[in-house]
Amino acid sequence: MIIFPDIELQAGKCVNLMRGQMDQPVIYDADPIKAAQKFQEQGAEWLHVVDLDAVDRREADNTDLITEIIKTVHIPVQVGGGIRTMAWIDEWIERGAGRVVVGTLAVRDPQLVKEAIAKHPGKVVVSVDARSGQVVADGWKETTVWTPLEFARQFELTDVAGIIFTDIDRDDDLPESSLATTTNMATSLVIPIIASGTVKTLDDISTLRYLPNIAGAITGRALFGGAFSLEEAIEVAQSQ
Repeated sequence: MIIFPDIELQAGKCVNLMRGQMDQPVIYDADPIKAAQKFQEQGAEWLHVVDLDAVDRREADNTDLITEIIKTVHIPVQVGGGIRTMAWIDEWIERGAGRVVVGTLAVRDPQLVKEAIAKHPGKVVVSVDARSGQVVADGWKETTVWTPLEFARQFELTDVAGIIFTDIDRDDDLPESSLATTTNMATSLVIPIIASGTVKTLDDISTLRYLPNIAGAITGRALFGGAFSLEEAIEVAQSQ
């Protein structure tokens, strides 16, 4: 199981959102490029970088900063955040992204995403975010009629690189939340699942490691907050 260190960017700063609140970010005292280099030095196989300003259509532009991260490190970078056209999928791949993550675009135009997957096999990841059992889009503001499994199944017969599944209830620490939905996604799909929003402790990584078809886990808040180090997370993820 691969641990994906998560670097979320807002106005050029490393941040994390609590309950998806764009206007109340936790801001970390870390230079994004130095953070990327540090994660690489600590053994990261991949980086997961998200442009939150692009998600929220703000004026701040992190494109050049993310491009610099891609050029600076020697490990592949998975880029997401506000990528809603074929042109931007092409652009990020041309800029050197190892993978491009699409979420809202997959909800709004799944056929276009399938075309992008066919055009760039193994380089497009579909992000599925769910709250209370329903897929949400547009920065978690729009609730759809889809269940996560129903939505993800339409990409089963494609060359999609994986599904990032974010259980927002789990991310928000709701008392009734569990790994049940993540487990159901992993056992019901052949597409590799990357878990997001579930890792707060090393025990969470240990639990995910034993689930079938979990290819990776994305974690940022715990790493930047000092809950554990990337070396510790990798050791647990790769232990026999």
